[in-house]
Amino acid sequence: MAKPPPPDTTPPNIRESTRIALELLMAHIFLQRLLDVRQEVVTSSPPQIMNGIRQDLSGFNCGLAHLFLQHTSASLTINENYDCDVRTDTETFLNRIVPEGNSAPWRHTLEGPDDMPAHIKSSMFGCQLLIPITNGKLNMGTWQGIWLCEHRDEPTARKVVVTLNGI
Repeated sequence: MAKPPPPDTTPPNIRESTRIALELLMAHIFLQRLLDVRQEVVTSSPPQIMNGIRQDLSGFNCGLAHLFLQHTSASLTINENYDCDVRTDTETFLNRIVPEGNSAPWRHTLEGPDDMPAHIKSSMFGCQLLIPITNGKLNMGTWQGIWLCEHRDEPTARKVVVTLNGI
């Protein structure tokens, strides 16, 4: 005859915390999408990104959205999405501090005179974002939008990996 298990001596508050943690862990969701995006220069909240994840977002009450751009001559950032002058002024600033063309001092020119400046601009803004998800929506400020910044002179097809996780 098998011995009965020893009595559980874990305090009730620890048992309850463990139960809740396990329930949350089982409810935790990870989801990943690879989205094709094509933009010209700087675009606020590219529709390909929002349309690609809108339905998926609705399944999350609380979580994080991680966006990763798989390129070195474009970037992602969050900035004002209301006044298009902000985008124009940002591009003007970037072009002044990172010149392009044959008179620019760059050695890396195999892919064209706009390629090295695009790499530098990409490094300045970065290629990833982390945005909170609240009640099925990206939880950004009123005036904030996701910018996909195309730093090459000609629009190029870009790929963005979006990873959603939460409950």
